[in-house]
Amino acid sequence: MRGKLGLLVCLWFLLYGSCLGRFVVEKNSLKVTSPGSLKDVYECAIGNFGVPQYGGTMVGTVLYPKANQKACKSFEDVEISFKTKPGGMPIFVLADRGDCYFTLKAWNAQNAGAAAILVADDRIEPLITMDTPEEENAQADYLQNITIPSALISKALGDNIKKELSKGEMVNINLDWREALPHPDERVEYEFWTNSNDECGPKCESQIEFVKNFKGAAQILEQKGYTQFTPHYITWYCPDAFILSKQCKSQCINHGRYCAPDPEQDFSKGYDGKDVVVQNLRQACFFKIANESGKPWLWWDYVTDFAIRCPMKEKKYTKDCADQVIHSLGVDVKKIDKCIGDTEADSDNPVLKAEQESQIGKGSRGDVTILPTLVINNRQYRGKLDKGAVLKAMCSGFEETTEPAICLTEDIETNECMENNGGCWHDKAANITACRDTFRGKVCECPIVQGVKFVGDGYTHCEASGVLRCEINNGGCWKGTQDGRTYSACIDDHTKGCNCPPGFKGDGVKNCEDIDECKEKLACQCPECKCKNTWGSYECGCGGNLLYMHEHDTCISKDVNTKFSWGFVWAIILGLAVSGVAGYALYKYRIRRYMDSEIRAIMAQYMPLDNQGEPEASYGMLVVFSGDANFVVGIKALLDKNCECGRDGFAAIYRIEHQDGRIAAIKKFDISSTDMFY
Repeated sequence: MRGKLGLLVCLWFLLYGSCLGRFVVEKNSLKVTSPGSLKDVYECAIGNFGVPQYGGTMVGTVLYPKANQKACKSFEDVEISFKTKPGGMPIFVLADRGDCYFTLKAWNAQNAGAAAILVADDRIEPLITMDTPEEENAQADYLQNITIPSALISKALGDNIKKELSKGEMVNINLDWREALPHPDERVEYEFWTNSNDECGPKCESQIEFVKNFKGAAQILEQKGYTQFTPHYITWYCPDAFILSKQCKSQCINHGRYCAPDPEQDFSKGYDGKDVVVQNLRQACFFKIANESGKPWLWWDYVTDFAIRCPMKEKKYTKDCADQVIHSLGVDVKKIDKCIGDTEADSDNPVLKAEQESQIGKGSRGDVTILPTLVINNRQYRGKLDKGAVLKAMCSGFEETTEPAICLTEDIETNECMENNGGCWHDKAANITACRDTFRGKVCECPIVQGVKFVGDGYTHCEASGVLRCEINNGGCWKGTQDGRTYSACIDDHTKGCNCPPGFKGDGVKNCEDIDECKEKLACQCPECKCKNTWGSYECGCGGNLLYMHEHDTCISKDVNTKFSWGFVWAIILGLAVSGVAGYALYKYRIRRYMDSEIRAIMAQYMPLDNQGEPEASYGMLVVFSGDANFVVGIKALLDKNCECGRDGFAAIYRIEHQDGRIAAIKKFDISSTDMFY
């Protein structure tokens, strides 16, 4: 009875998700290109094994074997091969569902040389996901070696393909995984639903191997911001009817709220399911603490080291071993323990409760019920859990042209720009191309080189634009050097275009030819001018004793030029002389006027007035000094007859005769006269 109860509880754990959960079948596109009667786009379900070509396409022709139509036996036994000859199209094998595992059908088709396998459903129903078998009932050593993609198609499509093939028609199909995963932006968000249990057979072994191999790439992508990763753990709850049973107590914590199946499926030995739950909780808490410290990528180190240092087989699957790993990575063990909390409490654990809620699908993802499961951009990954296959799927989740360099390596994708430059524009001289390799193929997009942007359609034309454009291959314009001179048809301050420089004519791109200004009479047009053409310019000169004036395009005499210059100088000198004489004359005139007014004022003091009754005639002497500022004093002294003056300094002596108080006459005496003092 106890064994039956344990089996029932285990069965509940295993079937709970698939019975109550909403499992989503991940699909890709299948396009029949011929014959015309089948030409259309169909859905097919991606198998949960092999390597789907995420982000890419595969074209092939369908063959339905005459023998071994369910592909449950090796095709070598029936002497059938699907290997193609050089230049032939890849072969897609069409097999019927039933009698053996899906994985075995794919394995046999792969060994026979098929590029992919299409399994036709044997019943009318919605498409399902072809999954791997339970390892304890199958020889599953080959599971990790399946590399061809697989797809389940509907019974109706399978029957139609068989019908056309029976008529001798060729059925060509294009399998398309480009839209199998969303690719909205430059960052991929992915989840890895895993388990710390390492005793579940080949699945657990492949999962541990994947973590070890993928760790380096995952940490680089996370550290550089290309991805956002979150690990998750599946737990089940114990049915109310079995909470107090020994089986639930050994497999659950927090009073049956969070459970995991017994690792060995044997309740009497080894570790219990609750040990797995606690270790899962510890790994979830480690990620939580590491993420809060800004180093979420440490989770990969912890899980890898724990699997190596603390395996179940060596009885090291313990808290002490886990704490040693945590301490070696520099994370606070006390914070981890606080996050784990009391596993015996009859209450919810916040971390595990959030994990159970995350199991429920949102949007197009569906519930997570299979371990391990990878979710990329909210879509469940289908295929082999292998570093290369998973990385290819993740790379298909980036918006085109934003994928990191690791997605463009040879082992991930084929560089389509390597052959014929992808059909895009190419400047061989500057080795510049508009072909840009992407994970999904290539795009023809004018590049940006050394800060210079090229503009155009990317297929037939790209042209440098903006400042500094002439630094890159001279902006795609003509450039020539001759006789030590260099001319260019590119101008930096122009955003685009090529124009031949002055002195040249042409398209400015491929050629610019020198203009013969002399022959076309564009320069040196004066009668005496002589013209000589040079590359990109010309030279004008004059014969004889003539000088060429470029501004006026004329020739003038060098002598005339000299006479003209001296005449101009003499004219200036003469003008200055005339101005000086005129100024001096004006000065003398004003001085004489001033002297006359002063003399008149002085004489007025000494001349007899009409009412003073002076004699009828009187005489006075006026002495005019030359250049002496004190001549007024001399005149006054002379008139007062108190001055014994000598002759030095006199310019002239005048005798002034008065009659009736007025000046009657003025007589000038020579300066040498003896009677000048009368």
